[in-house]
Amino acid sequence: MAYKTVNPFTNKEVKAFTSLTEQEVAEKIDQADACYKKWRRTDFATRRAVMKKAATIMRDNKAEFARLVTLEMGKLISDAEGEVDLTADIFDYYADNAEQFLAPEQLKPKDGRKAYVEHDSLGIILCVEPWNFPYYQLVRVAATNLMAGNVVMVKHASIVPQCAEAFEKLMLDAGAPKGAYTNLFVDSRNIAPIIQDHRIRGVAVTGSEKAGASVAGEAGKALKKSTMELGGSDAFIVLEDADLEKACEWGMWGRMNNTGQCCVAAKRFIVVESVADKFLAQITECFSKLKIGDPMDRSTTLGPLSSEDAAKEIAELTATAIQHGAKAVIGGKRPDHPGAFMEATILTNITKENPAFYREFFGPVLMFFRVPDEKAAIELANDSEFGLGGTVFSKDIKRAQHVASQIDTGMVFINRPTWTTPDLPFGGVKHSGYGRELSKEGILEFVNRKLIYIEN
Repeated sequence: MAYKTVNPFTNKEVKAFTSLTEQEVAEKIDQADACYKKWRRTDFATRRAVMKKAATIMRDNKAEFARLVTLEMGKLISDAEGEVDLTADIFDYYADNAEQFLAPEQLKPKDGRKAYVEHDSLGIILCVEPWNFPYYQLVRVAATNLMAGNVVMVKHASIVPQCAEAFEKLMLDAGAPKGAYTNLFVDSRNIAPIIQDHRIRGVAVTGSEKAGASVAGEAGKALKKSTMELGGSDAFIVLEDADLEKACEWGMWGRMNNTGQCCVAAKRFIVVESVADKFLAQITECFSKLKIGDPMDRSTTLGPLSSEDAAKEIAELTATAIQHGAKAVIGGKRPDHPGAFMEATILTNITKENPAFYREFFGPVLMFFRVPDEKAAIELANDSEFGLGGTVFSKDIKRAQHVASQIDTGMVFINRPTWTTPDLPFGGVKHSGYGRELSKEGILEFVNRKLIYIEN
């Protein structure tokens, strides 16, 4: 797929980019390998300085970094600015904590000898990243691996090439040597031979199930460590004792953040029958107030999807769901508006036989389910091939914790939707992938936990 910027608000092409040749890719791997041999020997102070400088540059140039995100994938400008802030925070977090996270772990063997585990770098880590958070997804792999002494090569999504270039320039401007962070404009079909190169020591993917399965298969054949952060269909459970005002407010944000194009967006709203009518009426009213418009305009509350193809796909999924018995309480189709837009939609009456039941709606479509009680809510939440995030709303925290412990997913948030901060581990189970990013867990994914044993 060609790399190009197409403004989803207008569907007009802005700029096209040339993909790398095989020879150019080979040269970049050579450069990354040469850089790694030096970078792995740098001290934490040197690495920390790069991270801190990158964070400063992002904050000082927030408007321009955010503008590129909104231009290329349609994120509301205020949300794009928030992503820039979060990205800078992650740089700072690993600058401040990586040395502690990677400090040797002292062991106490039963034989009385001395032993410890040290954390050594591995080499070049290849990362395949998506378009929905063009900087945040990159920093999750860049900050961790660079602080661990690895170097990173990234195949970013084809629809955000200017963001991809901006991030690579950011790392160079922050003082990272050439080869420490490398942007690769390559087609997905050309990823396999890169993975097979013996100097690639690990592979990280954030994306769809299909992409994850393909890349994980190639990594497995090459015996390379991999992490996968894939799709999600997060349950948003509202129990009968929930604060409905708070649940509606957070539910609106959890479903519509990034126009619903978020792997941990609240996608399946599971509400106990006794409060279902009231909650549905409240959140429908909230949906009705969303304003379609230019994502650069701060008064806009419903921007375009990332591309015309994305808008067509979500519209087709919605139409199929309705054809099989689902009811659109609000929305349900493409609006009469230029650009990659989809109406904010709430679907009810979705049976298990409906093709929509097990699908991930990556856009502004909320699936609403009624259940008789807590037990049924847990069963429905777990009736999914995905297991990334989830939410439980209840005024009784102990009860909510009990429910959360029974949900088969990587993350559960109580009384707010799933979200991300630098110090919380991020990842899922089942078809949502494996491995963790962020927190201490994230930096330990691609290191050699080497045992050192000392005979007295």
